[in-house]
Amino acid sequence: MTTAVNLNASTLIADVPSLCVFDLETTGVDTDEDRIVTSFIGRIMRDGQVNGSYSWLVNPGVPIPEGASAIHGITDEVAQRDGTDPAAAIAEMLVVLRRSIAAGRPIVAYNASFDLSMLNAEARRYGLEPIEDFGPVLDPYVIDKAIDKYRKGKRTLIVTSEFYGVTLEGAHDAEADAVATGRVCWAVLAKSEELELQALHARQVVWAAEQAASLQSYLRRSKADDQIVIDGTWPVR
Repeated sequence: MTTAVNLNASTLIADVPSLCVFDLETTGVDTDEDRIVTSFIGRIMRDGQVNGSYSWLVNPGVPIPEGASAIHGITDEVAQRDGTDPAAAIAEMLVVLRRSIAAGRPIVAYNASFDLSMLNAEARRYGLEPIEDFGPVLDPYVIDKAIDKYRKGKRTLIVTSEFYGVTLEGAHDAEADAVATGRVCWAVLAKSEELELQALHARQVVWAAEQAASLQSYLRRSKADDQIVIDGTWPVR
């Protein structure tokens, strides 16, 4: 039996026994227009072991661009032959995530504002109720950039996993990415000075906005285009 964690303003990160990791592979990066192709939700313990998992291959109902297929390996033929009905798959994802939220497990995703926004957009598309409150969310991408902001190099999951000594085999596979994200998250949390879960969630809201503003400023300068806008809303755009 899984013991629920009573999440409140003073819940300590040290008292959280497991994380709910979530990852999507999609037809593209537009959360309003693109669709989910594969998804993975799992529970990652402090020792990095996976204890419970769910995965989906979805027939998105729209063509999968060749560029997207080249990244995650799912073609139209595969999705149409083996994929689940999207409305049914999205409904199941929502059920599993709501169950984890109710059990007190923080939701963890790398660049969470994309995955969570995409899921909610898909929910609305099929007349399902989106998740309005994901509870405390942990985003290793945002946290790592904040606590080690001057480290050189990219902050992709592949690069960040290598930095923290986490093995990532089969990048851009939803399960591989989600599991690596959970293990990176535990490593990032060990470096964070914030002790309380809710306080860290609140800090990420601020950090994500600051990071987006910094990127927007850089892009406007480098591309000489004052119209570039980077949305820093987190964890759901």
